[in-house]
Amino acid sequence: MNPSPPQENRVELATFQVGEALCGMAIHQIQEINKLSQLTRVPQAPADVLGILNLRGQIVTVLDLARRLGLGSTEPDSLCRVIIVNSAGNKVGILVHRISDVVSVEQTEKAPPPANMRGIQGRFFTGVYKREHNLIGLLDIDKVLSLDDN
Repeated sequence: MNPSPPQENRVELATFQVGEALCGMAIHQIQEINKLSQLTRVPQAPADVLGILNLRGQIVTVLDLARRLGLGSTEPDSLCRVIIVNSAGNKVGILVHRISDVVSVEQTEKAPPPANMRGIQGRFFTGVYKREHNLIGLLDIDKVLSLDDN
């Protein structure tokens, strides 16, 4: 059995579609991925807050990630998923158009976001990973979920 190469410079990214954009985040930031279930609307909530759901007794706020990033809004369909993440001790759900693959990348492959990502929504990305046929925008999930950037 051959020893595997050192993995300290590699990171596993969960990737997902938000509109036409392929985004990713470190897999360890994700608690679980669920189908979109019954949401309770929250009166006078910001436009990107879709509502709240009961996740095994815990109330979870669900955000439309596309709207949050300035990429339009997500029309829920059978491929949409809610990614549950922990932020500041709270569970938050982010609605994405569809889940893609888990990819393993070298941390040294991360490049700064290209100029076309530097608009209003550009602040939510820490960089990109160039793949053979596409770019993966690396989300800064804490900035995405921060309340002071509206």
